[in-house]
Amino acid sequence: MLRAKRDKAAAKQFFQKALNASHNVTARVITVDKNAAYPPAIQQLKDEKVIPDACEVRQVKYLNNIVEQDHRFIKRFVRSGLGFKSLHAAWRTLKGFEATNMIRKGQIEGIEKGDIKSQVQFIEALFPIAA
Repeated sequence: MLRAKRDKAAAKQFFQKALNASHNVTARVITVDKNAAYPPAIQQLKDEKVIPDACEVRQVKYLNNIVEQDHRFIKRFVRSGLGFKSLHAAWRTLKGFEATNMIRKGQIEGIEKGDIKSQVQFIEALFPIAA
């Protein structure tokens, strides 16, 4: 029972974060896997008027939805980085992977997807290295 509440709370927090991202628009359909925590979390967000009532929840058993597919890129890097010395180091490394992936996907304002020059300039501005 406690685990189900924790899973629902985590799912709700995930959806709130995803829906509040600057690059997202109001959801018309949300496609997720068959995790039992998703429908109650989405219903709670509908009750709180965070998600419109007309928003449809579509559950698909396998990882053929955009929410789950987005993690594939990160998983490739995580496998090679196993063996972190501390939780803090793992957390920072994963945040770096996620940030790099967001830049690559064009989720940074003013940097288009596929515009490699702008992406490189943005990263160079973040981390200036003397030549």
